Amino acid sequence: MRVRFGRDRTQARPPPPGRARERRSSLLNPRSAAGQVFLLQTVIVVLLVLAAMATVVLQAAQDALRQGRRVSVVAAQSFANAPGVAQALRSRDPTAVLQPRAEAARKKAGVDFVVVMNTNGIRYTYPYPKEIGKKFVGTIKPALQGSTVVEQAGGPPLPSGRGTDVQAVVPVNDSHGTVVGLVSAGITVKNVARLWMPQLPIILGSGAAALVLAATGTTLASRRLLRQTRGMAPVELARLYEHHDAVLHAVREGVLITDPDGRLLLANDEARRLLGLPAGAQGCPVRELGLPEQITRLLLSPDAVTDEVYLAQDRLLVVNKRPTFPRGGPGGSVMTLRDTTELAAVSGRAEVARERLKLLYEAGLRIGTTLDVGRTAQELADVAVPQFADVVTVDLLDAVLRGWEPTAEGWRHLRRTAISGDRQVIPVYRVGEMITFSPGTPQMHALQQGRGMVEPDLRQAHGWRQQDPERARKALELGLHSLLTMPLRARDAPLGVVNFYRMTDSPAFEPDDLSFAEELAARAAVAIDNARRFTREHAMAVTLQRSLLPRGQPEQDALEVAWRYLPAATGVGGDWFDVIPLPGARVALAMGDVVGHGLHAAVTMGRLRTAVHNFSTLDLPVDEVLGNLDDLVARMDDEEGAAEAADGREGEGVTGATCLYAIYDPVTGACTMARAGHPEPVVVRPDGTVTCPGGPASAPLGLGGYPFETVELRLGEGSQLVLYTDGLVEERARDIDIGLDRLRRALGGAEGRTPEEVCQAVIDAVGPAQPADDIALLVARTRLFPRSRVAEWGVPPDAAVVPSVRTRCRDTLQEWGLEEIAFTTELIVSELVTNAIRYGAPPVTVRLLYGRCLICEVADGSSTSPRLRRAATTDEGGRGLFLVAQFAQRWGTRYTAQGKVIWAEQTLHDGTSAATDHTPVDVLLEQFGDPTL
Repeated sequence: MRVRFGRDRTQARPPPPGRARERRSSLLNPRSAAGQVFLLQTVIVVLLVLAAMATVVLQAAQDALRQGRRVSVVAAQSFANAPGVAQALRSRDPTAVLQPRAEAARKKAGVDFVVVMNTNGIRYTYPYPKEIGKKFVGTIKPALQGSTVVEQAGGPPLPSGRGTDVQAVVPVNDSHGTVVGLVSAGITVKNVARLWMPQLPIILGSGAAALVLAATGTTLASRRLLRQTRGMAPVELARLYEHHDAVLHAVREGVLITDPDGRLLLANDEARRLLGLPAGAQGCPVRELGLPEQITRLLLSPDAVTDEVYLAQDRLLVVNKRPTFPRGGPGGSVMTLRDTTELAAVSGRAEVARERLKLLYEAGLRIGTTLDVGRTAQELADVAVPQFADVVTVDLLDAVLRGWEPTAEGWRHLRRTAISGDRQVIPVYRVGEMITFSPGTPQMHALQQGRGMVEPDLRQAHGWRQQDPERARKALELGLHSLLTMPLRARDAPLGVVNFYRMTDSPAFEPDDLSFAEELAARAAVAIDNARRFTREHAMAVTLQRSLLPRGQPEQDALEVAWRYLPAATGVGGDWFDVIPLPGARVALAMGDVVGHGLHAAVTMGRLRTAVHNFSTLDLPVDEVLGNLDDLVARMDDEEGAAEAADGREGEGVTGATCLYAIYDPVTGACTMARAGHPEPVVVRPDGTVTCPGGPASAPLGLGGYPFETVELRLGEGSQLVLYTDGLVEERARDIDIGLDRLRRALGGAEGRTPEEVCQAVIDAVGPAQPADDIALLVARTRLFPRSRVAEWGVPPDAAVVPSVRTRCRDTLQEWGLEEIAFTTELIVSELVTNAIRYGAPPVTVRLLYGRCLICEVADGSSTSPRLRRAATTDEGGRGLFLVAQFAQRWGTRYTAQGKVIWAEQTLHDGTSAATDHTPVDVLLEQFGDPTL
């Protein structure tokens, strides 16, 4: 019996004429095998033709160069040795004699130029007269020494056009052998490069003949292949075999083929497995195979079957049957079998896998939305309930919650951080409670071994029950029955454990659940570790920044001050403020904001605050302080840029800052301020009116080259000056104008409140709950120096009035009840006034200020600053400032628009100066006679 597959060879017919013409027309199709072979042969022939042409061209070019060199040398030497050339070079007009001869020689010799020049390289002849008298382009030094120079060079245009010039330079000798000139002859290579042109038709003809032969051979081979395959293209043959293999091997279905006589012709591996066929079943009658009766009857029946279900042993099979030749033929049938039992199991596993992949995707979106450790742990617990577990608890090392590096010493002491699920079934360990796990618990095993632990039945989990027997018993009574514990690890360091519990209504955990729990815990551990590291950095930055900000209020009489500083929720920034006492009972207020967040911003803020302190010590005007800060920030930018460029991190740490600097004088009530890109301050007048000074805003610090404009305000006693950073009024979801309006409304009616109350009211009304940027707020309520505590008078520029100054000073101190320090003050005022009269310039004024200390100021119109020096024993003077420095708590000089002010402060203790307690006047005066000083 013959078995036929596909089409019957005995009935094969040649393709129709139309199909044959289609095959012949597609012989040169690049997608066919014949077309690809022909294309490959064409490419090879073209490459060979190109290689032959390149070889001929190169050879011709080399021959042309050699011929050009030879012709150039012969032409140049012939003309140089011609009679009369040397005499013509010594004539008065060599060009008139040699130009016609050179042109005649050029044309006769077939060269492109013959140039005669003197020993300096100046041309006497050239094909174009306008080039005569110019410098020759080429090498002439060896020719001046009697040698012949042959080279390739360029130069002015030639009659032959552009090309590679081959030129020879030879000397012209007189009768004594002296070189009196030079002759150069040259030829353009392209004029002789046509030697290869006659060979071009031969090469192209050979290539064309090769292509014709290749096309003929390809056509004959293609026709032979078509005859052997009986009109079927290679693609059709390959598709036929691919379908055959796919049916038999690729499909997860059983395939049975029978002939009309009821014999089994073919059974694939899947059919053998489903029906339990023996190895020699192929070729046997179907009735002898021992198949179930239903399957045997179906195979022998001529009827077609579609998706009928049959039971074969313990398998549920879906059967499809069709005749082998549906349009009539010798008969036979093909039957396919599909096991729906395993398909249902696979579908169930696929559904579970799909749900868990979906849960992992949700975990990636829901875990780690913030940089808070506790919140991230709660997100892990929430995402697993109820899809994976009924109750989830997360226990973390206490060091992790604090942002510290976790260590193995803290494994047994974990803190309950998050719980999700029905809290009624969690009778143990509330959130925040410290847990000490015993060595036999699943949690401790998971931490020590670094892998998950499954307890399918908690009633048999002795280690878990021994941890807390009473609470474990109550949990079991409430329905907990299975546990999966997975350690949380990041960077090979343990962070804690996550416990998944299932209740009675849910199936127990299986070992297959470990892989999913491990993936979920790994994702959560990375988020928790990121939050831990952020917590550590945030705590370090907050600690650093708070250590750099003012710890307490300095002693001063001008302002009543209160402040608030709130770090950003996502990172510490560079906001800062300061209150700096100045000489003359004045106070400087500073408020700034450094660009960026983190330690870099905090350190930069500390540097700027220190710089402001130093500049304030110099008692500079407000615009000069900002100018010096601007220079400092620019230098910091340059330093950061150079360091980052060296490390390959260019542009990552550029520094920028804003600043507001103000000086308040309680004697006059004047407040002078300037701001560099900082928000405008708000002033609350004594009557409760809220206004903005309207001062100009200069460029931020670090831009360099921009002036800083100042504005002067007159503040009545009880006015409140409110300084703030942009974090208070600006948010991503709120425009800054809205924030400013809210700030003004919060300050309305603040005239009756203390600065501390105003600060708290502003933070409550305006400050965001989770600030995205640092917030610094400073409220200062002004005070005015009582006029009764201020004494000021002018001094004529005459040393004879110094006693009267001392007398008036003594009378003023008696009015203030400071008789005990009168002598010391008189001495200080006397020395300062004497120096101002002797070394300064009028007008000279004296001012005494009585506050928490006694301030003596002497002003004059000179800008010369005195300096402290030690007088020699033979000097008659020079000890005045030494006495002032000894008796005063501190002293110094500040410059004004009219000159300078020398000031000295005496600290008062119950109406007396501290200096008199430990430095008697007589002792100081006696020291001036000590030779050791």
